[in-house]
Amino acid sequence: MNSEHFSPYRPDGKLYGFVCVVTGATQPIGKAITTELAAHGAACIYACSESPNESYQQLADEVNKEYPHTKVVGYPYHIGTEEDTLGLIDDVLNSWGRLDVWVTSSGLLGPPSIQDTTPDDLRKCFEANSMAPFFALKYAPPAMAKTTPKGNYPNAAPKDIAYGSIIVVASVASTYGGCWGPVLTMSSHAALGVVRAGVAVLKGKRRSVRINCISPGQIDVGVDLKGFDMRGMSAQLPPSSLQSAEAQKQYIGLERAGLPQEVGRVAGFLASGFSSYITGANMVVDGGASVINPLTIPI
Repeated sequence: MNSEHFSPYRPDGKLYGFVCVVTGATQPIGKAITTELAAHGAACIYACSESPNESYQQLADEVNKEYPHTKVVGYPYHIGTEEDTLGLIDDVLNSWGRLDVWVTSSGLLGPPSIQDTTPDDLRKCFEANSMAPFFALKYAPPAMAKTTPKGNYPNAAPKDIAYGSIIVVASVASTYGGCWGPVLTMSSHAALGVVRAGVAVLKGKRRSVRINCISPGQIDVGVDLKGFDMRGMSAQLPPSSLQSAEAQKQYIGLERAGLPQEVGRVAGFLASGFSSYITGANMVVDGGASVINPLTIPI
């Protein structure tokens, strides 16, 4: 990219001026990604969730305590509908004139067994894990192609070239089975399928837009079993408390669960010009677990 405004080495942040969308922003990984984008100079982040009752202001306050110049916009958004997706994109372009990064981090874990899985569970998990990336791939790239002069707001920068990064947060279940329930494996494979199909979709006029996947493994999401929904219909990843310290040492190369911010850092890399020649990739963030014993990892 031959533009000083997109240089990842600029001193005010590798994402300075970027306008971003993060779905699932009130879940642990979504919060970490929102914070990471703000840390590197994003001008605005639409923090999306399906519930209008989420603590959007709390998230904005937490981010702005450290990064006061990034505007965090709480945005109720139903990830499985074209109307909401198009409405969100219209709001972004009408308010900011640009869209640079779209992160789908709105996944669902799903039930742990096929006996516990209903057709409705299957539909909801596919909607969250693969339909949301599909709509991002279909509708975000034309918006990312828009250029705009420098705006009158904090962290403003002109956008003089087409640029965009779509980041799909899935699970290590995108590459193998058996790490939770069948729905997670099926819908995570489908999410990675959107990314792989997206490389060809984005060729030609949309070649300035990239699409990549992040597949986290065992991540400590800060909840215990007492407060955890074992059916997985309100959770994105299982809590690390499901796996003992001994099991982590046995099955994970780094011998510990990962942290949400460690996933966030990978998203920041994929959002920036540091990854300008990476598209269609699956960035596995699992501490080396899938290398040690990919068929028997209990997460």
